[in-house]
Amino acid sequence: MSKSDKMNQDYIKDLLDRYLKEETSAEENQLVERWFERSLNPDPVWQKLDPLQKEQWLSTVFAAIKGTINSNKPNLIVKKPRKYLWYKIAGAAAALLISFSFYFGWQTIKNKVLIPDLATVSVGEHQKKQLILADGSQVWLNASAELRYPKSFSGKTREIYLVGEAYFDIQHDDSKPFLIHTGKITTTVLGTAFNIKEDQNSHTIEVTVTRGKVRVADKGKVLGILTPNRQLSFNLLSRISTEKMVDAKAVIAWQDPDILFDDITFADAALQLQEYFHVKIAFRNERLKNCRFSGKALNGDNIEKILKVICAFNNASWQTKPDGTIIIDGPGCN
Repeated sequence: MSKSDKMNQDYIKDLLDRYLKEETSAEENQLVERWFERSLNPDPVWQKLDPLQKEQWLSTVFAAIKGTINSNKPNLIVKKPRKYLWYKIAGAAAALLISFSFYFGWQTIKNKVLIPDLATVSVGEHQKKQLILADGSQVWLNASAELRYPKSFSGKTREIYLVGEAYFDIQHDDSKPFLIHTGKITTTVLGTAFNIKEDQNSHTIEVTVTRGKVRVADKGKVLGILTPNRQLSFNLLSRISTEKMVDAKAVIAWQDPDILFDDITFADAALQLQEYFHVKIAFRNERLKNCRFSGKALNGDNIEKILKVICAFNNASWQTKPDGTIIIDGPGCN
């Protein structure tokens, strides 16, 4: 299967899943409901399928759609089903696809529904990038992040797709909610500023709010509603979420060209450095974490220079372990 085919199949699957969770737009609702009206109402069948059966059914749907591209007549190949359930599924899929081909036309669906006009921005491993979306919303992408977004927001929602970490400052619009899809997690806002971080190594997604309010959901189930300095962490393996208070400025420090330490603890400063330089920092002496100081590291300063100054302030020393972890030690502040 080509990359384009896989994207189309994933979009169909996502559309049907979102319809069942009542997350689709009015235009998408009309499309799906027309499918169901013209295919003997397969909706009850779909809801009873397990994930594997859904995947198989959607594969059948997608294969049949492709078969109608260069044909003026619907071609239907009937295979003897092994189970009555699959007989119903195949019949529904066939009816769905016939109406798909005749009523809408493949090119119309391809251009307007199945393949949204999305631009893609990918950021290099040691780079960062800022962009402004069509509605004026601003996005800062961290290293190795990828963002897919429409060139214009013409529907009743503003929806984009994120892989990795990004900071958002969203233009307020009551009539057009802004949705960020990070895997199966959806973050919904009206107008606010917040950070989303997808960590594929630890299998977590973190959402941190600096201004306004956001709603975070997993497949339609609301996990939490966040306000400033609140962070929700969701484990993609256990499907468990936790929420806590954080220093949002420290979390989003990676997108600032300079690093400002404004009367913060050594622990918070370490968090900023971790986010900015993509390193791991640990304390051998826990007392050091509570030492407070102020200062500023300029864009271009390396982490060794910054640590040298900070440790001097806080009566501490540092060393780098073979695995790259930075260990802070010393008697600490008075």
